[in-house]
Amino acid sequence: MSKELMQEKITKAQKEIEAKKDMIKMGRMRQHYHFMAQTGWLNDPNGLIYYKGKYHFFFQYNPYYGFWDYMHWGHAVSGDLVHWEYLPLALAPSEEYDDHMRGGCFSGSAIEHDGKLFLMYTGTTHNGQGYEQTQCIAYSEDGIHFEKYAGNPVLTAPEGVAKEHFRDPKVWKHEDTYYMVCGASREGRAQALLYRSKDMLHWNFFNVMAESRGEWGFMWECTDFYPLGEKYVLMFSPMGSGEHTAIYQVGDFDYGTGRFYAHISGEIDWGFDYYAPQSFQAPDGRRLIVGWANEWEWMPLWKDWGPTYREGWCGFFNIPREVRMMEDGSLQFLPAAEFQTIRKNPEQADMILVSEEEKELAAGDGVSFELKFKIDLEETDARSVELSLRSGEGKRTVCLFDFKTAEFRVDRNESDGWSRGISRSVMYLKGKKELDVHIFSDQSSLEIFTDRYQNNHSNNIFASDSQNRLWIRAYGGKAVVKEYESWGLGECFA
Repeated sequence: MSKELMQEKITKAQKEIEAKKDMIKMGRMRQHYHFMAQTGWLNDPNGLIYYKGKYHFFFQYNPYYGFWDYMHWGHAVSGDLVHWEYLPLALAPSEEYDDHMRGGCFSGSAIEHDGKLFLMYTGTTHNGQGYEQTQCIAYSEDGIHFEKYAGNPVLTAPEGVAKEHFRDPKVWKHEDTYYMVCGASREGRAQALLYRSKDMLHWNFFNVMAESRGEWGFMWECTDFYPLGEKYVLMFSPMGSGEHTAIYQVGDFDYGTGRFYAHISGEIDWGFDYYAPQSFQAPDGRRLIVGWANEWEWMPLWKDWGPTYREGWCGFFNIPREVRMMEDGSLQFLPAAEFQTIRKNPEQADMILVSEEEKELAAGDGVSFELKFKIDLEETDARSVELSLRSGEGKRTVCLFDFKTAEFRVDRNESDGWSRGISRSVMYLKGKKELDVHIFSDQSSLEIFTDRYQNNHSNNIFASDSQNRLWIRAYGGKAVVKEYESWGLGECFA
């Protein structure tokens, strides 16, 4: 009966999607090239994997309306990471361990095992004693239709770990053993718990892989772990750690003890809207990550999260990023090269002299575009450079490169009449001759990469089509911009 009940719920959700998708596609705030669901609410990326010649994106999904509720797993595939085909939902709440209106099939990951596609996810329910989270398995012969394992749940919260804070399993294989790391909270401090298995079905606790002493909050969501070069990377999104939304740590890992030793910590993104990134390996060996363009602290505003709720949807993914390691062991996060294939209408200039008088720049239609340039620090004597994006109707988003205070700021207080906040990060300028800037603008978002892709800001804005002008100016002197390139970016959801 279990399999039939889940299929019944998937069929019901698919009818809802079919009935609403064409209307929702017409929403004014829908993205042009960022991944979205067809209807409803989307949050964490799940189960990212390259399987049988296709990239698979699974995602946290409420297909019924544009706020968080009753979590399913949506599913889409792509041959190029840019254009996507939606498949039937992979998972729906159907069992005692995952069927609750404020619960469901929470986040997890995917792996190939015995020729099948296995999903490991968190089941969340409430049986009168608070929320309970457990780790569960589903599998598929064809990579499309999934069946939940009869032995679920395969893991429950260990002693001392809060039952409502035990989630988001990320699974991988090393030699002949499967490993899984998930987030937990013990005595108010965050932990990454490590488990292992020989068959993907029977799991044993191995060790606390890593933990917070308070500096990284009380819970790590969406922990991820992978090798990069000679080192290992642990990623997590900390709850209760201020504006930090996505953290990475680089260090060494001992498969003999299951312990991770971190040497370097850094921010994946300094913006307000980058959360829960999950990694996977492309067939060419690149380590790619995809994040949710939102973050958990806004989720209590479920009933009116921004303008898109009124259009029947909410949420999208940031563009995939390639993870690379610098010589000092810190990480870069570069936009996936596949997005170069949708460039059109190029503009370029070898050098632009910027003064205190605003100068207009050209980039596509001013709404959906990519923009790259460098600020020549040796020829620039200005105190700061201000770049205004998505300007019009008295609104704009302001990027300020402040060379005096060595700070980069993105101010969206005048972006759209709704968004608020200024994201800030340090610019490390010592000994540098230039500052590189790379921007992706879409209908409802700005992703700004600077300083060799180590200083990145993702911020959602909800700007109209008439907010399509770009301006640049300098304060306290002149600035020299060189190697200016821009493109319009094509529609991927026609």
